[in-house]
Amino acid sequence: MAANILKELKYFKSMPHDMRVLLITNMLYALVLPVVEIFIGAYIMRNTNDTTLVASFQIAMYTGLVIASFTNGVLLKAFKVNYLYSFGILLSGISMSGMMFLSSVTLPGLIIAGLILGGASGFFWTNRYLMALNTTNDENRNYFFGLESFFFTISSIIVPLWIGAVLAKIEGFEILGITFDINKGYQFVTIIVFIITVLAVISLSRGKFVNPEQKDFLFFKFDKLWNYQMILAGLKGLVQGFLVTAPAILILRYVGHEGSLGLIQGVSGALTAIILYLLGRYTNASHRSIIFAIGITIFMFGTLYNSIALSATGVIVFVLCKVFFQPLHDLAYFPIMMKVIDVVSKKENRNKYAYIMNHELGLYAGRVLGLGLFIALVYFVSETFALRYALVIVAALQMLSIPLANLIIKKSYNEDYE
Repeated sequence: MAANILKELKYFKSMPHDMRVLLITNMLYALVLPVVEIFIGAYIMRNTNDTTLVASFQIAMYTGLVIASFTNGVLLKAFKVNYLYSFGILLSGISMSGMMFLSSVTLPGLIIAGLILGGASGFFWTNRYLMALNTTNDENRNYFFGLESFFFTISSIIVPLWIGAVLAKIEGFEILGITFDINKGYQFVTIIVFIITVLAVISLSRGKFVNPEQKDFLFFKFDKLWNYQMILAGLKGLVQGFLVTAPAILILRYVGHEGSLGLIQGVSGALTAIILYLLGRYTNASHRSIIFAIGITIFMFGTLYNSIALSATGVIVFVLCKVFFQPLHDLAYFPIMMKVIDVVSKKENRNKYAYIMNHELGLYAGRVLGLGLFIALVYFVSETFALRYALVIVAALQMLSIPLANLIIKKSYNEDYE
């Protein structure tokens, strides 16, 4: 076992320095993401008991992300990419802390908090994509995203378990004259999150990252191959909106309190993390379409089971399938996207950030459409109907992305596009 660990560590050290720095930074930030993805939704639900407020917060967050993506493109003309990335990491910690310390949870407050947190995510994700593009190539991207997904998956086990334990035990706990309730527990968690974001920024400072040479980044007409990729981004965004909101709502409605979030996420997470690492380590570009299809098929099964048995058991099966689907999907999706950017940016002689910015618009369109569908079903039919059938509709649409991804892969490696 020790020999295998040393072998993998040696392989990691063989990667480019800046790629390793980025992976370590993302490993630290992976400890923050579960708080954003799960517990903010749970926090809003606990304080409002209104699923539409959770969805409204997510729409505000995604809107802030797009605004920040555009702002980031402008700022890249004057500031280094790693400074902007660090700003996004720190802003996420600050904005989460501000939200948790609000005296009351109202729609205007949630919209403002969502816009700020979305802005932080915009600076984080767009600069992450740009830095990953510049520090990896098509040969090592499976490894990069496999290892990164390994970190994210392990964190999705450890962090919810830890937070769930804190929230379950903290009620009535007293220290230095302060009696804790569950909201103070959330506040304590966000303080720890902010400390981690500072450590991530310190880690990032060890890298030497470069900005795009060409400064223009806003275009409205693109190569046909990129248009295909944008459709794929829209389909990905469609399911993303639900995966941030639905698990917390389903678990709180049909399973139990926040402690259940961590327990359910951890059941299959360890196995998933190992599979992801091995896939990233030993697969190549030719395997991406298979990984992509398997992930989406697992998700489809989970939504169907949840629809048939909308109960604690159905929710657990859905969340387990989601734990497998999301990282498998990302492991294949992001290398596919980056290969397309490599090809079309060279063909059109454009700044790679132009495609990253445009990609966020595609994701945003899908996210808003998906969340809009959820809100409409809650208002005009019922919450139960929305939780039972909206995910099935989204998963069925996701199945369309399998042949589309195969087409994109084929065209991106076609000599006509080189």
